[in-house]
Amino acid sequence: MIETVVFDVGETLTKDDRYWASWADWLGVPRHTVSALVGGVVTRGRDNAEALRLLSPDIDVAAAYHAREAAGRGEYLAETDLYPDVRPALGGLRKQGLRVVIAGNQTSRVGELLRDLDLPADLVVTSGEWGVAKPDPSFFARVIEVAQAAPEQTLYVGDHPANDIYPAKAAGLRAAHIRRGPWGYWWADDPTLVDAADWRIASLTQVASITAE
Repeated sequence: MIETVVFDVGETLTKDDRYWASWADWLGVPRHTVSALVGGVVTRGRDNAEALRLLSPDIDVAAAYHAREAAGRGEYLAETDLYPDVRPALGGLRKQGLRVVIAGNQTSRVGELLRDLDLPADLVVTSGEWGVAKPDPSFFARVIEVAQAAPEQTLYVGDHPANDIYPAKAAGLRAAHIRRGPWGYWWADDPTLVDAADWRIASLTQVASITAE
């Protein structure tokens, strides 16, 4: 029986449209160019940041991030950045009496922005706040701590095979892969992913059926 559900953030709860558009505008290239390059690195199984390095080989991503913040063009999240099923899904799980946690690879600033949205979750944390990022096993050790449930009673929901599904399973958690976002769509039918994921879903509202089993 599942007692806690933990959700990834990017392309699980939030759409990355604004994120990549803001990088395109900062670097002075068409937004479609950045989107296409993100797609290219996804198909190679590479980190998303490689798309920025294709545009600017010498870029220091961390330094550029801080420069954007200083210029007032940093990270921002609004209700429109959430997928439509987020509030109904998370709220429904809490009505079932489950603990709901949001924990993904995001900056401390995104953690603040997510909490400002007042989502129906018991806890919102990010890798920036923890000082460790997926797929590091230490991240999932922290997930188990905050889940307040046994690993086999904790479900991790995410779109990224290498960052979400495989390390969650290695940590003893249950895992649901959502077919959403570039990673979710491209790798959805990969045989290794199909074998690893306990469940494969197309909407967050399907999680309630899993936890009701």
